[in-house]
This record gives sequence, C-alpha cells and structure tokens, in this order.
Amino acid sequence: MRKFLATGVALNQIEPPARRYDALLFDLLTALLDSWSLWNAVAGSEEAGLRWRRAYLARTYATGAYRPYETLVAEAADEVGLDRGCADELAARYGELRPWPGVAEELRQLRAAGVKLGIATNCSEALGRTAALCVGIPFDVVVTAERAGFYKPDPAPYRLALAELDVAPQRCLFVAGSAYDLVGAPRRARYLVARPDQHGKAARGARAAAPYARPEGPRRLRPRPLSARPRPQKISSAP
Repeated sequence: MRKFLATGVALNQIEPPARRYDALLFDLLTALLDSWSLWNAVAGSEEAGLRWRRAYLARTYATGAYRPYETLVAEAADEVGLDRGCADELAARYGELRPWPGVAEELRQLRAAGVKLGIATNCSEALGRTAALCVGIPFDVVVTAERAGFYKPDPAPYRLALAELDVAPQRCLFVAGSAYDLVGAPRRARYLVARPDQHGKAARGARAAAPYARPEGPRRLRPRPLSARPRPQKISSAP
C-alpha cells in the first residue's frame, strides 16, 4: 500500500535526488504533529474542530504581519460559534500534542546522519517552543511567526530559518503540511507537501522526507522544485 504522498504523487513514482540535503525545514503543527486531534477535542467534535481550524487558517494567511496567535485562534472560535475560551483551553493543552507515528524515529536517524533539522511554524513563541518539545527530538532551529514578525506564507520565517540553519536554499528541503506554506519559500529551494495516506494513519513529514536526505536513500526519489509547486486554492472558513 502506498502510504506517503509528496505533492500528491506516491514517493515510489518519482525520481532520485542528484544529491543529499544539508538541512530539512519542517512545518510543525501539521507535518510533524497531530494538532488536528487536539483542536477537535477542544471544539467538542471533528466537525467543529475543522470549522474552527479553517476559520483560523483564513485569518492567518490574510494577516501577514504578526498578530498574537492566541488572538487569531480566539477570533476564529467566535466566528464559527464556539466560545472564545476555547483558545485558552487549546493553549493550556498544547503540551498534549503528539507526533504522527514514526516521526520521532525518522528524525533521530536524520540527526544522527548529520542533517540539520529546523522548524518554521505559524505560532507564538511560547506555544511554538512547547509544541516543538512534544516532537521528542531537539531541533537546531525553531522559528515562530512571532519571532519572525510575520506569518507564513510571508518569506520572513523561511529567510530567518535558513539564516540560522546556515544553509543555502537549494541545500534545504522544505517539508510542508500544506501547499499554502510554500508561497513565500525561496524559489531555489526544493519541497515536499507531506500528507497522510487515505486512512490518515501514515507518518507525515519526517518519514516522507527522510529518504531525500540520506545519501543511500531510495534511488527513485526526487522532490519537486518550488518553481513547480502546486497553486493553493483560496481558503474558506466554510465547511
């Protein structure tokens, strides 16, 4: 069964990389962590959680310059008919976030192989640090929207992460949880959009990206350049 998808294509259908990468830069709250389950639990149902996340994402991508993450989450809750206090509960429970299956194991192997690991996340500094700890693996760089001053897809978080990783864009593989994240990424970079399999149970970002960074990785893998990136559709807060 094909479990891992990269930009909508099964990984066993694409060609090998010309060389390994010096760093991997991950989205945190979708590519590495199952944040969806926590949003759903706080909202009271999967349907309510989905509406809430969509409303939040629409606000985030329209915001640009940083506004407090917790404020955007509260406004999104209010918009879809949830109590604004849900935002406080979500923040208080951030330590409950858990990585997708297999993520920690793959990240350990990548780190042991000398690959730098970074995060660029649309989050506040405090909650971003809490969430990063939930992965269970230390990262070389953690860039939050608050520290960068802008939310993705603005280029600022990517530029700051690349500078702190000390790698050129073409030597860094961007692993996103959504094509929206890639709009502001450097065009010379390569990318993956990591998605779960049809059952939603496949390990996400780390396991999808690991073969690209290993010198001995599968010979039929090649991530797509950002010049060929998918064009995201408009996010709607409606279900």
